Amino acid sequence: MSGVHIHKHTVKGKNLLISIVLNVVITAAQAIGGILSGSLALLSDALHNFSDVLSLIFSYGAHKLSRKKASLNQTFGYKRAEVIAAFVNAVTLIVVALYLIFEAVQRFFHPEPIASGLVIWLSVLGIVANGISVLLIKGDAKKSLNMRSAYLHLFTDMLASVAVLIGGLLMKYLSWYWVDSVLTFIIALYLIFVGVDLLKKSTQMLMLFTPTHIDIKEIVREVHKIPGVAKLHHIHVWHLNDEELHLEAHLDCSDDIKMSEFNDLLHDIEQVLFTKFHINHINIQPEFKKEDPKDYIVQD
Repeated sequence: MSGVHIHKHTVKGKNLLISIVLNVVITAAQAIGGILSGSLALLSDALHNFSDVLSLIFSYGAHKLSRKKASLNQTFGYKRAEVIAAFVNAVTLIVVALYLIFEAVQRFFHPEPIASGLVIWLSVLGIVANGISVLLIKGDAKKSLNMRSAYLHLFTDMLASVAVLIGGLLMKYLSWYWVDSVLTFIIALYLIFVGVDLLKKSTQMLMLFTPTHIDIKEIVREVHKIPGVAKLHHIHVWHLNDEELHLEAHLDCSDDIKMSEFNDLLHDIEQVLFTKFHINHINIQPEFKKEDPKDYIVQD
């Protein structure tokens, strides 16, 4: 296994911890307020926030685990913990959304008077607290799938609170109580939209699929340009996590070279794979006129 040095983004776990505390406060306030006011939208926002608290705690735990060192029993450490957290968070988003849709449809046909004043003030609290949380982890969301899942939870919470605020104002001044169900339905649809995208990306990583931006044939073409290479075959490319992109393959050498010469050849291959494809962990099995399958992809 050869690794090319790459600068790693340091995710700030403290920011995630602050977001957890803020969301606990929001969840408690909105749950109590939803019961007192009779607002399904506020209760749905509280339920969404509660799922976020669990998801953020999971994300925080996964973040801590991913920083643990490798050992004889865990040779990769816990680097995939964050991918698992992202997968679970995506599933919870979709499940919560489906439940909210069911409740919204039920309430739409049986609207009830709602204490809109309480809804308005608690939705403002949700907007402020979630807005702070979103700003805290926005930078980390660009570098970590796990943090992106946490960011999406918080961002959708903020949007949901904005929708609830609008609904509260409409109920207060126009007595449109049916809007509570409509807003809940819209929030749920958006949750499904972002949840499915996150679920797809995390599943691709967990299944070790070739990353969507990687073209195996293009990799082969570039490597074959290097002097000393006969054929690159039996190729696997996968993400271990957001930071590590791995490649393993068999390499037919054009000549029966010494190991020291292969080291130089391997260095050239590493540079090409890193600069052109951002692959930073490479494992190459050298061969010379070995009788084995020479396809790019071989069923193991």
